[in-house]
Order: sequence, then structure tokens, then C-alpha cells
Amino acid sequence: MTDLPGDLDGGLDEPEELQPAQGSLRLVGDGDSYDAAAWEAATAAVLRKARRLGEDAPDSDVWAVLTRTTLDGIDVAPIGQPSDLDALTTAGRPVRAGAWDVRTQVEVVDDKAANEAVLQDLENGGTSLLLHLDDEREHDWSTVLDGVLLDLAPVVLDRPSTEQVEGFADFLEGVEGAVHPHTNLSFDLQTLEMLHSRVREDGATARELFAPVARRGFQLGVRALLVDGTALHDQGASDAQELGWAVATGVAYLRLLADEGFSAEHGARVVEFRLAATDEQFPSIAKMRAARRLWARVLEASGATGDMALHAVTSRPMTSTRDPWVNMLRGTVAAFAAGVGGADAVTVVPFDEPLGVPDAFGRRIARNTSLLLIEESHVAAVTDPAGGAYAVEKLTDDLAVAAWAELGRIEAAGGALSDAARAGVKERVRAVRAARDAQVADRSRPLTGVSEFPNLAEVLPERDHRPHRYVHRYGWAYEDMRAEPAEQPVFLATMGPIAAHTARATFATNLFAAGGVAVETAGATSDTSSVLEAYAGQPVVCLAGTDAAYAEWGAELVVALRAAGATYVVLAGKPGEKTVTDVDDSCAMGVDALGFLGRIREELTR
Repeated sequence: MTDLPGDLDGGLDEPEELQPAQGSLRLVGDGDSYDAAAWEAATAAVLRKARRLGEDAPDSDVWAVLTRTTLDGIDVAPIGQPSDLDALTTAGRPVRAGAWDVRTQVEVVDDKAANEAVLQDLENGGTSLLLHLDDEREHDWSTVLDGVLLDLAPVVLDRPSTEQVEGFADFLEGVEGAVHPHTNLSFDLQTLEMLHSRVREDGATARELFAPVARRGFQLGVRALLVDGTALHDQGASDAQELGWAVATGVAYLRLLADEGFSAEHGARVVEFRLAATDEQFPSIAKMRAARRLWARVLEASGATGDMALHAVTSRPMTSTRDPWVNMLRGTVAAFAAGVGGADAVTVVPFDEPLGVPDAFGRRIARNTSLLLIEESHVAAVTDPAGGAYAVEKLTDDLAVAAWAELGRIEAAGGALSDAARAGVKERVRAVRAARDAQVADRSRPLTGVSEFPNLAEVLPERDHRPHRYVHRYGWAYEDMRAEPAEQPVFLATMGPIAAHTARATFATNLFAAGGVAVETAGATSDTSSVLEAYAGQPVVCLAGTDAAYAEWGAELVVALRAAGATYVVLAGKPGEKTVTDVDDSCAMGVDALGFLGRIREELTR
């Protein structure tokens, strides 16, 4: 080897010290250190400009303005502070190292078609399978899983019947060679008893089959039991309710297994948890982290060690049939949260599932959502990347405490498998569902493409056979109205030039469209006569203009429109002495949109 020349052009001088002394590295300049009061002042200035904070209100009020409260009563502050860590009562962090299992969902209606989908997914980045079987027909497992390397790709089922579980076990017992240990027979006693009412022809109950299925899974070297928290989530449960119910169900399974001779440690190994991840990013991150803390405490109390097997599925209730493309965005945020929160496996529900059986494009987008997060964004490169963040640690702890309280209520009522506990859970879920529905109704919980920015002219993609699932979709009431559009439009009586009325006209147009009501607009106008020239006798009329225009000629316009045939007059804004008083209805920010749209649609049918 030849020696390199001693002097080279360019390059950097050799540093005198390769690493600064501990504590000497400063990442901010002089004057760049800020305290909470400085943040409050800067934030208050922005909120006052946006008219969300009064001029005389103290800067410290920004916390109350920006803090939101979850359906579990947990306050989520706008930013975290070191003091958030002072009163934590739980501990523990996810331990998954590296990429999560990309678990793709396949609808099994036709066995041959399902096999093609399965192989396509596995050949293009999927690492395991979640199969949802059509209940209306029997399936040939050798056809569905033909060509699948079962020692490499785990297979789990989505809410199977007891017959389907037994059929899957029969198939696995006939497989030559090893089966991946993360394969799961997916027997979920809780969901079968609480949510399903189907009776087998031989009369065998799910409770009677619990122990035999658990033994078969243990003998096969795979997981046998599933705790499916998404089943309760799909009915409207909050995060804490889903967590408490899931952990309580896991406890009940350990007790049943102990009665059959399983140790707590062996019993825990055959159980897998499935939880929903929503597009509420930080609560979903905290939910995954809190789940592990809760289960670790259960195992500790049972004298066992081990970690939770956690499968996250992006939320179905958050998806929409309207503007389904937005489901891609929802699924991306949810998958990100699940991965960051430490889920072992993540299933992204295809964006077109609400419309029927997802096609190849829908499955590809779902599959690639995880792959891009892992391979391109490197989200999985760091274990528990959210750990240590003040806000995340506080939210994780708060959620774990709330879920533990729900677990306590279930245990006090006789345990997760008792009728009394189930009745109590259903009652509490109904209350949360009603609270969420109210937020959706007044659009304080906006749904893009559904309650906000709807597109009445959209053409939905067509999909085959809709699989049967009970899901209380968040936007169901709006979607019901959109499914049956109003037969005639509302006349939008715009007042003044476009620049003056566009804000309220756009607000009203979007609001009407959310309920399947089209509008016909007057356009730029200057006085009552110009509005009447565009009026075509529609029974419902909505005035849209500035407060100044309302005060100047709004009352005159209302009288003229009624004389021309309008039977129901709406004001875009708030009626009063400074605007218009002689109107039948009004719409402004915070209106009960569903109630308002119901009244409008009723008037349009008269």
C-alpha cells in the first residue's frame, strides 16, 4: 500500500476534541431559553388574533382554551411539561425491536380468489395474514392457503365462528412441517358469547369448546385464544373502555385456563390481544403503551412473566363510505400511531372496505401504508420512539389508570364473562356512543368528507358483496341522509358581491351538502330585486351575506322571498336585532347540524 500524501487540498481540520465534555454542549444560543410563561404569551397572542381568547383574559387561559378532553374524561394538554412526570403511577415501555409484522387483511368469499389475494399480499410485502371468512359458506383451507409458507407467515382469523376455528385447527393438524408460532386459532369466547347469538347444529357452546381449543393450540405450538378489543370498539367504546374490557377478558381467560391445568405463564402464551388504533394519533400511541403496562401488572399479580402479544387494527368506525379516499389518510395516521406505540403486528383496514370487498388497489394501499412507514420513514428503527415525551408519558399513565378503573368495575360485577358485567359494559358504551354522536352532530368532532367538505357530485367506486360486520360508524347519520338525497335544492340567497358573501355561502353550502341537500345560488347580487331574479320558487331559502347586508336589506329580502313563494327561510349566521329576526331557522358554527338538516329535509318534502 502506498502512503497517502501528507497535505491534501480541502477537507476539515482534525478536531481537537472528538466529543465535548459531559454537560458542556449547548444547542441554543444566548437568549433562546424560554419558560412556560413565554410560551403562554406567544400562544395567547395568536389566539387573540383568531378571536379565541379575550383581550382582557390572562395569558395562562391558553391552557383551558387548547386543552381537549377525551371521551374518558382525560385532559390532553397542548404541550407537555417536565412536571407531567411527577405524579405517574404506572411504568413500562414497549420492547418491540425493528419492524412490526405487516398483517394484511383478506376477505375470504371465494376460496380461489382469496388465495390469489393472499399470495399477492405476501409476495409484495405482507408478512402475515388476517382472514375474514364469509359465514354463509364452507371454506377449503387447502385452497385458501395453497402456496403459503406457513412456517414463515402467521395466519390469524377475524371473528370466526366456532366451526371455522375447528376447521382451521383440523387443517393445521394436517400440515406437514412447522407452523409459525404466531399463528392463532383465534378463538374469542368473549366476543362469541357477548356479541354473537348463533347456535351450532350439535348444540355445543363456546364455553364448552374453550378448553379443547386451547389444548389444540398448545399442542400445535401456536396461539389459540384471542381477546378482540376491536369488537367493543366497533360498537362505540372509548379507549379506556376497550382496554379495561380487553384486560378483564384476558384475566378471565387465564382463570379458565388455570382450571384446566395451565400455569399463568403457559396460559398467557396462547393469548393474543387485538386493539383498535384511530386517527387520534397521541391517544392511540398512549393506548398501545398503556395496554402493555396493564397486562404486565396482571401477569405480575399472577406470578408470571412475559409480554403482551399485541395486534393493532386501524379503526373501522372512523372510516366512511362517503369520500372513501380520506380513509387512506385516517389509516396512515392510525398505523403510524400503532407502530410508534409498539404494536407487534399492524393491520391497515383497506380504504374501500366500507363499500364491500376491498379490491387489489385497496389492499395494496393498505399494505404499502405500513411498508412506507417502516422502509421509507424508518418509524420502526427506534424502539418506543415516543417514550420519554412528557405529554405521551402523561397520557399513557392517565389512560392506564382509567382502564384499570374500568377493569375494577368489571371485576366488581362478577368478572368479564358474567352477565352482570357485560350488561354494565354495554350500558357504559352506549353512554359514550351517545356523547360521541352528539359531538359528530354539532361537528365539534368533524369528519372530513362526511360532515365537513362533502362532495355531492362524487362517484363512489364499486365493490362486490359487502361482508357482514357490525360497526357503529361515526358518521352513520350523515351517511344515511347522503344515501337518500333530498329531491329538491335549497335556494341560497347570496347578498352582495361574491367577496362579501362567500364565507357564509360556503359554510351553508357545505352544511347542506353534509345532509344530501344541494343548493342553487343567486350569485353576485346588489339588492332585493337582483336576488328575486335568480329565485325559482324553491320552498326553502337560505340568506347568506354579511351582518351589514343583513341589517341593511335583509328584512326586506325575507318579506319579498316569502311573497314569491318561500315557505321556510333560513339565516346563515345568528338572527338578532343587528341582523335579521323574521326567519324560521338559522345555521352558524356550533349548530346541531343533524337536527338542522333533519328540519330542512322535512321542509323540502312538504
